[in-house]
Amino acid sequence: MKQHIFLASPHMSEEGYEQGYVKEAFDTNWIAPLGRNVTEFEKEMAMELGGGKTVALSSGTAAIHMALKLAGVGEGDLVFCQSLTFSASANPIVYEKAEPVFIDSEPDTWNMSPKALRMAFDKYGKMGRMPRAVIVVHLYGICAKIKEIKEICDTYRVPLIEDAAESLGTVCGNQHTGTFGDYGIISFNGNKIITSSGGGMLVVNTKDADKKAAKALFWATQAREPAPWYQHTEVGYNYRMSNIVAGIGRGQLKVLKKRVEKKRCIFEYYQRHLGALPGVSFMPMPEDSYCNCWLSVIQLAEDCPVKPMGIMQALEEDDVESRPVWKPMHLQPVFAECDFISQVEDLRILYQDTGADSSISGQIFARGLCLPSDSKMTEEDLQRVCKVIKGCFGC
Repeated sequence: MKQHIFLASPHMSEEGYEQGYVKEAFDTNWIAPLGRNVTEFEKEMAMELGGGKTVALSSGTAAIHMALKLAGVGEGDLVFCQSLTFSASANPIVYEKAEPVFIDSEPDTWNMSPKALRMAFDKYGKMGRMPRAVIVVHLYGICAKIKEIKEICDTYRVPLIEDAAESLGTVCGNQHTGTFGDYGIISFNGNKIITSSGGGMLVVNTKDADKKAAKALFWATQAREPAPWYQHTEVGYNYRMSNIVAGIGRGQLKVLKKRVEKKRCIFEYYQRHLGALPGVSFMPMPEDSYCNCWLSVIQLAEDCPVKPMGIMQALEEDDVESRPVWKPMHLQPVFAECDFISQVEDLRILYQDTGADSSISGQIFARGLCLPSDSKMTEEDLQRVCKVIKGCFGC
């Protein structure tokens, strides 16, 4: 029996850092959503990022929700959101009964197109409606054109929320993703570059960061007022990270750089061994950034006879996981009525089987495939994956 190769799975430190912190939590009986691990994890993450006020939460989705509330998003408000992303980037907009407007990608980074973002501001500005916030995503660890996007948001004085759930360890210039916007989001889900089995982190980068972070913490702990009894003047949420989860996160943070190095090695291996296949290209690596390569993604040319789902099926038959690129939010049935802004003028359905259209994000979805990028992969694992893919091309 061949051993299963995961797309991306948890990878605990070889040194056992996580077990030490978890044992401390058990030994001191601090296993609830408070304790030394929680506060230290927040401090250590802020140090890793080089700034910002951090709040440890139960998920990255919870962090996006708190960021939207801090930005003042409410019922009927507009939020401009990148379309090519996981639904967790967009769902919290609906939690607040706000209206998502989805923004197309551009080919240089696969992330939010600054040109399409300007088009959205122009369109809704003429209607007398400005968004309450903008959500940009660093997809697969690839840094978006974040400086240009931030400049646009600053011009219109609209808060920028940076979904860095997939990009912890990615640096643009000398600055970490998640620290450019007013608010940053990190995820520690089981498949992320480091994991605490779940959990997320809100990073507040505003001038009044201490005040905003304290407000997020208040909401995340059921909005309990400082009274001797349980008193509430606002609706709260059960979003705080537990001391056990935070202990795992602290241990994982110690090996973040090692995990980034391994992910980059995996990407480079695929480039070397698959780059010569006809019609195969790879996700972009912007020159001004250092990508964590959370997942390695290939794209097949439109006229390539081999299709992503064909490769996916062949890998599955060899007990190897792969995954399509995120299906854009503007193509999701749940968001079918939402506006979509693209610089592509002739928008039409090109792929009936998936519903993908001619937008930039639609074509990345239709022609892309995420390859196994598990940081525990051996060279033999990588050879096996490449052998299957080459076999699809008759090599």
